[in-house]
Amino acid sequence: MPEKKNPALVLPSMNRRAAMLSSLGVALVAGGTACSSLKASESAAEDQNSYPFFGEHQSGVVTPAQDRLHFVALKITAETRKELQELFMDWTLMSRSLMAGQDVGEEKPLESPPDDTGEAMDLPAAHLTLTFGLGRSLFLDADGKDRFGLADQLPPALEDIPKMSGDMLESNWQGGDVCIQACADDPQVAVHAIRNLVRLAAGRAAVMWSQLGFGRTSSTSTAQITPRNLFGFKDGTANIKAESKDSLVDHVWASGANSEGNPAWMEGGTYCAVRKIRMHIEPWDRTSLKEQEEIIGRTKKDGAPLSGGGEFDKPDFSMQGKSGPIIPDDAHMRLMHPDNHGGAKMLRRGYNYTDGSDGLGHLDAGLFFIAYVCDPRTHFVPMLRTMMSSDALSEYLRHVGSALFAVPPGVKDQDDYLASGLFKATS
Repeated sequence: MPEKKNPALVLPSMNRRAAMLSSLGVALVAGGTACSSLKASESAAEDQNSYPFFGEHQSGVVTPAQDRLHFVALKITAETRKELQELFMDWTLMSRSLMAGQDVGEEKPLESPPDDTGEAMDLPAAHLTLTFGLGRSLFLDADGKDRFGLADQLPPALEDIPKMSGDMLESNWQGGDVCIQACADDPQVAVHAIRNLVRLAAGRAAVMWSQLGFGRTSSTSTAQITPRNLFGFKDGTANIKAESKDSLVDHVWASGANSEGNPAWMEGGTYCAVRKIRMHIEPWDRTSLKEQEEIIGRTKKDGAPLSGGGEFDKPDFSMQGKSGPIIPDDAHMRLMHPDNHGGAKMLRRGYNYTDGSDGLGHLDAGLFFIAYVCDPRTHFVPMLRTMMSSDALSEYLRHVGSALFAVPPGVKDQDDYLASGLFKATS
């Protein structure tokens, strides 16, 4: 196990933030709210258990999907743009330490609360990735108020997901000014990351809602096998993979070419669409295998299209059976296929979840759906609308949560910070 204590990595966060601010021509206010010390690794990929923090894009999008998730949406309580900017700088410094598997903070007297909550102290980095997104309400609140002077940089694509036919959304599972997605091989590492990032934001941000997830429901690399969802079917067979560079450019990374009106600060970023979808497990389990396969459009055992072949073979939607198309017109796979949406694709990165029971003897479980797209107006909303109105699978689903976030590009180097382009554009 890699050694977690490394004195060379102990860097006073106030000094690091001061250096960031100085390089950007911003004065540091004495007595800021950052942690007094953060262990920020100069090489976030010190060992085989960690991914690099710096890069053109944020981690946790095309990174090979880990098995565990902790996702949180927050409301910003800071009152000024400067406070908001400093929060993102502080999050940047802590995220570097967390992804490198380092403890955060410095040793304190026994009479003081420790900087690091400690539950990951003996654990490796566990391939932790952290992904930050910005909600529409950060730019304009529900009353149309521009709280932080960011309204003129609101991406046109960052529109609230329209209410869909059949939606049963619950108010405590919607929206958010900011989101943080933590994915890791170890659930305790993901929880530790969110816990400490939220703690660091005390007085500047507060949790609105959060979700734990287990068992990825898609593959983001060709090296990964296709996982199964809680209905027992392989999920995300046709998902975009990290190795498909052209597909990432065309469908995932936002640019002026594939997202109309995309602001300069979002070049190389993406959009994160989130839906919490409860599955009606018990009725599904009483459904015949034949009907289950016709609803999905694939075989349950192998994931192959009902038209034949293997899991990754192209489905033949024209093939006819005794009573109509072999793959029914309302089959999930047919309706969600890119051929029916002008070739639009999504990079899915969802997770199974279970929140116990509903008090009536039924599992409160389902899919925490996450998709990354270049423009939700063209690559997510049309598919969702089709699914909600025509998909046979919808009978067994209940959409209870919904949110959309703009995910800025990655942090380039140690003098950069999360969403820096946004703040530069509004300075």
